[in-house]
Amino acid sequence: MTAFEQAVRTLKRNGYKTTGKRQRILEILYNKKKYMSAKEVQDHLKEMFPGISPDTIYRNLHTFVELSVVEETELNGEKLFRSSCDVHGHHHHFICTECGQTRELELCPMDMFQGQLPGCEVTSHRFELFGKCADCCLAV
Repeated sequence: MTAFEQAVRTLKRNGYKTTGKRQRILEILYNKKKYMSAKEVQDHLKEMFPGISPDTIYRNLHTFVELSVVEETELNGEKLFRSSCDVHGHHHHFICTECGQTRELELCPMDMFQGQLPGCEVTSHRFELFGKCADCCLAV
């Protein structure tokens, strides 16, 4: 079963209908495999669903994040979304600020901080690297 098929199954298991709009949003994110803004997703939906509202897109994207079938980050004050990774388990990302492509990083820097937080319990963290990917660096 593909990651896309698993995402659709997760929607159904959680009581959500797999409407054409929802399926198309997931297809876009799972085919692109990069972080995209809601506006970029809307641009891809224009032909098939010309009247789709930004609210509908945001509502679905946030539902997908809650169900862990889509990942969310923030760059320059804008929320960006991408399909969940093929890498299972704890990992982080390098995100190209030019094209949005991502690479999974398996190394976690949290071990370096344990000694600096005596008596504390870290319950969550987020670590992302931003820059230009090799292809975007060559394009300059």
